[in-house]
Amino acid sequence: MLESVAIALVLLWLLGWVSSVTLGGLIHLLLVIALVVVLVRVIQGRRP
Repeated sequence: MLESVAIALVLLWLLGWVSSVTLGGLIHLLLVIALVVVLVRVIQGRRP
């Protein structure tokens, strides 16, 4: 589930980066949050 959300956020970030949408800042923020969550999960050693 978390990986699906992370992939969706990466795709939205790429879409915002390519199209230069004004909501690009929000998409970048969501990407950073997703990366932090994934890193915390990896550090804690949780398996899907």
